[in-house]
Amino acid sequence: MTQQFAERATNVAPTGARNADLSDLVRILEDGQRRKLDVIAPASALRMREGNVHVEGVESQITASGVTRVDGIYRPTAVADEGIADKLRIPLAYLRRMRAENVPLLDENVNAWLREEPERRFMLRAFRSDDSGAMPGEGVARALLSDSYKLMDNLDMLLAALDGVQQSGHPTRITGCDLSDRRMYVRVESEAVAIQARALLRGYRSPFDGRSGDELPMISAGFVITNSEVGAGAYTITPRAVIQVCRNGLTQTKDVMRAVHLGGKQDEGVVSWSGQTQRKTLELITSKTTDAVRTFLSQEYVEAKVHEMEAAASRTLAEPTKTIEHVTKTLSINTETKDRILAHFIRGGQMTAGGVMQAVTSTAQTLTDADQAATLEALALPALTAAAAHG
Repeated sequence: MTQQFAERATNVAPTGARNADLSDLVRILEDGQRRKLDVIAPASALRMREGNVHVEGVESQITASGVTRVDGIYRPTAVADEGIADKLRIPLAYLRRMRAENVPLLDENVNAWLREEPERRFMLRAFRSDDSGAMPGEGVARALLSDSYKLMDNLDMLLAALDGVQQSGHPTRITGCDLSDRRMYVRVESEAVAIQARALLRGYRSPFDGRSGDELPMISAGFVITNSEVGAGAYTITPRAVIQVCRNGLTQTKDVMRAVHLGGKQDEGVVSWSGQTQRKTLELITSKTTDAVRTFLSQEYVEAKVHEMEAAASRTLAEPTKTIEHVTKTLSINTETKDRILAHFIRGGQMTAGGVMQAVTSTAQTLTDADQAATLEALALPALTAAAAHG
């Protein structure tokens, strides 16, 4: 049963995306929207069997489109396992070891803690199977969350944000989209705001094609829209500067705008937000996005941020290899990524703290994991600070 279910369940979750265009992202999100199932269930209705989440005794929902069956078997993703560990206070490393080495022990541990508080309620976010050969009620458990988690789904948030961009009246283009089990990322760039940054890019070469920052010393304004449907972060709009010669992106996380997923507790059963609640949420997102565009996509904002970077970026490194070793250790960057950063630093030819920053952002472009790439890009400015301090 477990093997058969696992084979079927692989067809449930929508495919992720890395550097996709907007139309591909929307298509994936629409497919996921069609198969989503969100339910508030007490601990007494949840059991772990053979490593899968079983939902039992939750009433089906009857709508104009048919009956939504909730009871069934749901295979947890890695993100769902993290939620189970967090909500039941099971050390995550221990849960992962049980899943890898002793699934019956995993079942026993999870079920024992669920029995401790049978009336405690959770929100289970799942995907129903789209496989015609699957049994009713089979699917994937995407996340186990608090029953007060506020649903702010990627497709709704994306459309509201794009409405905000349009309302700002500022010319922009979407340069890439990522979708993982944890988050959605949409990169937006200004078509009108670009400044010269000769001091910052002096002596730099693109590690991808060798073009020179001296010949194209331009930085464009932009921002990243991010959202998580599974409790991995708030809706955020983060300013992002784009270095045109190599398309490296620098995110300014300290200036981020955010909207958190917090709401009132829900009734048990399938979650269905009222039209009024949803409308107010999306109106807020549209408004926040409009404000972000006007703030982040301005000549003054980008010039101020470049000026902040220039002094630290010009610091020449006496021993670049040791500096990169120090920076990556300080920022908890793993060995494989550290080696990539060093290779990009050498190809970039800029033997300064700014060259370390550029190597971090160019390395981020090469990572296939969208979450890891976004995390590394966000570390570019801390890397600049650490490299300048180390010398």
